[in-house]
Amino acid sequence: MVDLNTAMAAAAGERQKRMADEGKERKKRRSGSDLGIEAFDPVKHVTKEKAETVSMWLVIAFSVVVSLLMRYVLMPRTSVEKSDILYLAPLAAVFLIPQVHRLVLPASLNEVYTKGTWFKAGFLHTFTFLAMAFLLVNPPLGDIVAPQLADKWVLVQDDGEQLNFSQTKGASSSLTWEVDSSAGLAGDIWLLFGLADNLNVEGANVTVELTNNAGNNLLVQNNLDFWDNNSESIANNTSSSSSESKLIPHGDLDQRFALLLGTDLAVGEHQITVRILEQGDPWVNTRVYNWDLLIVEALPEADAS
Repeated sequence: MVDLNTAMAAAAGERQKRMADEGKERKKRRSGSDLGIEAFDPVKHVTKEKAETVSMWLVIAFSVVVSLLMRYVLMPRTSVEKSDILYLAPLAAVFLIPQVHRLVLPASLNEVYTKGTWFKAGFLHTFTFLAMAFLLVNPPLGDIVAPQLADKWVLVQDDGEQLNFSQTKGASSSLTWEVDSSAGLAGDIWLLFGLADNLNVEGANVTVELTNNAGNNLLVQNNLDFWDNNSESIANNTSSSSSESKLIPHGDLDQRFALLLGTDLAVGEHQITVRILEQGDPWVNTRVYNWDLLIVEALPEADAS
């Protein structure tokens, strides 16, 4: 048998042991140096923030210089066919960022930088260059894109009495015109379209070539008198009921073209080639449109009987 004093002493010892174990467990879970967490050093933190700020502005300046060299040194000496180098070379300059830091900044700042610094600097350089490149190659600082079709192209038949417009507008590369007989499309056939550009559309040199099914090549010239004399009819017959778009949706900002393709075009396929040449900045900009005019004879209506 165990007396009361012995039992109480054993219970007290067990309670002290349990409290000691709980204290050790709490100490293990406690944050601090036991878990490898460094004590906060305000001076070191401020030094690191200053170093990161200096690095950010240095990378931005480096990217701007690289972008300017690309635009005004490398780009004028590069052809359009080899334009990939204009982006590959500046983006590859990201590997020079650590060396630039070591050359420009003191050793006290370079000691703070880590791999994370170069990772962030690489992203900053990439997006800064892309933004600068977009600004430098577009108006008013540059022009590397030739004028393009403002909206659609349309054909007009002038039979001497009235103007007949093609039922479909040339939104795609092909347009079909049905005629009643195999004699073809009678009268003068005009091609109308407008060109739009973000800078100096009037400076573009445009040539239009017609190749018919007989294999003849005819070079046609722009004749704005036809457009001016029939401007109201053209405006009324080239609008779209869904979008109200016209051949020159930007008004006077678009360049108008009215070209006489020929007289009495025969049934068959006619190819229209539009070549646009413009002295851009710094390249010569080119664009080519290939359109097909299909003149087909309408099938006779079937006899109901």
